[in-house]
Amino acid sequence: MTPIADLFKHASALVLLASCAAAMAQQPAAPVESAARALLEREAAGLPGQIEVEVGDLDPANRLPQCAQLEAFLPSGVRAWGQINVGVRCTSPVVWTVYLPARVRVMTEYVVTRQALRRGQIVGPDDIHLERGDLTAQAANTITDPSRAIGVHAAQSVAAGQPLRADMLRLPPAVDRGQTVRVVGSGTGFAISGEGRALNRAGDGESVRVRLANGQIVTGVARAGGIVEMRF
Repeated sequence: MTPIADLFKHASALVLLASCAAAMAQQPAAPVESAARALLEREAAGLPGQIEVEVGDLDPANRLPQCAQLEAFLPSGVRAWGQINVGVRCTSPVVWTVYLPARVRVMTEYVVTRQALRRGQIVGPDDIHLERGDLTAQAANTITDPSRAIGVHAAQSVAAGQPLRADMLRLPPAVDRGQTVRVVGSGTGFAISGEGRALNRAGDGESVRVRLANGQIVTGVARAGGIVEMRF
């Protein structure tokens, strides 16, 4: 074999080895987990309180091909709140999708009863106090502002040491039946805003059904000022 032929033989072998190595390269876990964490931190940035994000480990049994372009996303109907799954997809040079368990905590103060409340009792400053904890572990309509509870009648008996929810009080409605409301919502890479008509009365933080201009009926969360939040 001539030296030139020998050189081509070795060069071909090196190219083949490099191709095999590239084909067998596996995706490291760290970039996948980092992409998921970065997405959740962005999505939770506007929440009230100190945000804590935990992302579970990528299962090594997945044996994913190495990816050059990672994209994290939240599944439809999921927001950065509490115990969730977050998706990470590869768009180049191969295509795959994987889901990681995650936990988003919102550490802030919320209202707790200092002593038992009787049904019909007017809540006073001495009846409640603030405690700090994970708001995502509480009901969606848990009250965080004491001024919303003070001077308001209790709608039911409430034991001492209970987080105070909006439905436990006779709060003035945030949205009344038949009222024209503004429907707002956002998700990863999009936001919506429009008008509709409320189909039921609801206090701040309570569920309300809305008929949109096109006739579609949606369900959201009532907020002060005739706002209805949609969660995606």
